[in-house]
Amino acid sequence: MSENGRSSSRAMPQGMVIAPSILAADYARLGAEVAEAEAAGAEWFQVDVMDGHYVPNLSIGLPVLESLRAVTDSFLDVHLMIDNPEMFLEPFAKAGADLITIHQEASTHLHSDLHRIRELGCYAGVAINPGTPAETLSEVLGYVDLVLVMTVNPGFGGQKFISEALPKVTKVRQMAIDAGLTPPPVQVDGGVDPTSAPAAAAAGATVFVAGSSCFRWPAGIAANFAALERSVMVHV
Repeated sequence: MSENGRSSSRAMPQGMVIAPSILAADYARLGAEVAEAEAAGAEWFQVDVMDGHYVPNLSIGLPVLESLRAVTDSFLDVHLMIDNPEMFLEPFAKAGADLITIHQEASTHLHSDLHRIRELGCYAGVAINPGTPAETLSEVLGYVDLVLVMTVNPGFGGQKFISEALPKVTKVRQMAIDAGLTPPPVQVDGGVDPTSAPAAAAAGATVFVAGSSCFRWPAGIAANFAALERSVMVHV
């Protein structure tokens, strides 16, 4: 077990990272599409879990994560958009998650839940919605490995990027510095494409979740991924 309480053998990728969201993939070809993204350079995938309660949509669960873990050694980021996330931390850790991100708005005991994620050997992430102030994370920044700033309201892919959320990316980083902490990686998720990603990178984001703009745009996965990478590399 490491000093921060986690023991995962799969390290979190560093630098500017494009993280394809499998929410937008073709589930009849999920393994093949993940392999195609990996061939293009992807090493981090987001798995969006929605329960139809916390967000108005249903998506995937443990069987899909288990199936994905069986065919890839890439970093798997499980984003829990669910009520009562504490009930599902251990099952998702056992199913193969490397990072588990829970919502500040959905966790009754956020500090405890983040601590538990690390106990289970995963990296701990915390997400905030567009209407949630960054300051709500001030007491837990020392217990997270990643902060997710949502740039759409969670629940559905293909939404328009909310640029007004970007000052929170900068705010989170500054809050950590002011507290004497190393700023955690800040991830943006929602409406991320080659047009919106540069502004997020300029604000300080380093992990860019891309669903439709990676898996569904007509140029194809390899070309889409390359365009996303080029759009953020100007800020390296």
